[in-house]
Amino acid sequence: MLLEDAMSLPYETLPGDVDRAISDDHAAIERLFQHLEANRGDRRTLADQLVFLLSMHTTAEELAVYPDLSEAAADGHGLTDRIRDEHQRIQEAMAAIDRNDPGSPDFEEALAHLIADMRRHVPGEEQESLPALRNAVGPRRMGELGDLFADAKRRAPTRPHPSATGRPPVTRAFGTPAAMVDKVRDKSTGRQKRLATDASGLLHPQAQQVLDAYASLNPKPIEILEPEQARKQPTPADAVSRVLSDSGRPADPEPVGSIEDITIPRPSGDISLRIYRPTPSVTSKALPILIYLHGGGFVIGDLDSYDATPRGLTNREQCIVVSVEYRHAPEHPFPAAHDDALEATRWVYDHASDIGGDAHRVAIAGESAGGNLAASTCLRLRDSGEPVPVFQLLVYPLVTGAVDNDSYADSADARPLSRAMLSWFAKHTFRTPDAAKDPRVNLLDVPVDRLGGLPPTLVITAERDPLRTQGQRYADRLMQAGVEVECRHYEGVPHEFFGMTPVLDAARDAQQHAANALHAAFTTSHATGGRAG
Repeated sequence: MLLEDAMSLPYETLPGDVDRAISDDHAAIERLFQHLEANRGDRRTLADQLVFLLSMHTTAEELAVYPDLSEAAADGHGLTDRIRDEHQRIQEAMAAIDRNDPGSPDFEEALAHLIADMRRHVPGEEQESLPALRNAVGPRRMGELGDLFADAKRRAPTRPHPSATGRPPVTRAFGTPAAMVDKVRDKSTGRQKRLATDASGLLHPQAQQVLDAYASLNPKPIEILEPEQARKQPTPADAVSRVLSDSGRPADPEPVGSIEDITIPRPSGDISLRIYRPTPSVTSKALPILIYLHGGGFVIGDLDSYDATPRGLTNREQCIVVSVEYRHAPEHPFPAAHDDALEATRWVYDHASDIGGDAHRVAIAGESAGGNLAASTCLRLRDSGEPVPVFQLLVYPLVTGAVDNDSYADSADARPLSRAMLSWFAKHTFRTPDAAKDPRVNLLDVPVDRLGGLPPTLVITAERDPLRTQGQRYADRLMQAGVEVECRHYEGVPHEFFGMTPVLDAARDAQQHAANALHAAFTTSHATGGRAG
């Protein structure tokens, strides 16, 4: 039985809860199993990623979870002893996988044993042990245990050490020096520069080159970092620059006519905007305006790391692009980013002529979390009777916090965005259990009859992206509401591909298609006096 057939916690969890974090790991582990079983991709790298994740996972469970579990369950000490015996077998199988080459009898036998053991272990943990723990300690403690689990993963060994499996004092005493040794080995063998790639074999070669470059920059797993650490990690934009420089091509950003950084006032402080203008043309007429909201899960990302998309769209459509630097969580939790997006959009309408733009031809775009901001802003403007953008471009948008869809399973292990990262973003963005269910965020639950009257929409999705399914479902719901909508899907590319035009044909196609759609909307709006459609 596949883990994904049994991997369903029988209750609702919050991002950051230890049972959610464990389940996220299980989902990624199962997907790695499936790649290995299908004999696709780079099996050595897949095995290294599996061993890396599972080594940290088992150690963190023993340190952060099992002490509470042994006290909580009716047969607590017996239960944790049985689980530790399972962990011992898992560690032994991982050790054999770690020291043998894919295809060798010892590797394949160990892998078969590991898969079988995990597919027995996980259903019991998710259906019995973790529910028992939650019932005994309560939701607040599950959140605290989630923090302990992440901290233990940060300090855990990254390779198997079967002799260290045991009660927490043994694991803790052995873990720190073992982790230090493992990090040295990972660096000396080059293993650490493969851990963050997508080794599934499902990517187009151009996209694979970018993800390999990304991994070579040695990014840490964001889901075990603090926000300030996560903001210092290498980005996909850095990976594109690495690909360009490695191939002897200039890594300079795409030139545009001009760039201007300004700030605009809001009640709780200023909002930073970056205004991109295309190369001056012969016309002196006001240009259409595209408001752009970057991604980053509401926590990371900024005007610099998402500089490529505004440059590309201002050139391809010959429009002004206004990129918005909204406030980030957790320093400014929901709804701060949504409020900033709304205020920035209102400012653009009020000051369009000041920046050389046409207030009758304003569109809005967003990538990932920015797609949520863009879609939510359109709904809020429509509901308040204010001018609504004539077009919305939603690039792999986040439109729900639910984790029960196809791409959350088949892209649980994806890079540069994984299922575990989405939980981490949500943990830092939403302070209360109900915040993620707010209709400004959970757009998939907005009734279809409330989606009518929204502007023409282009939704772009990517194959190796945990947000793929929800973007497609939102496009379906807009269509049911009578909105003019196109959903354009790209195979063989990851989340974040849209800004990779210097190295990815699919990105160039996607940006040009978006520019064509924007041009049609701006032209129609000009002919109808600024009315969408």
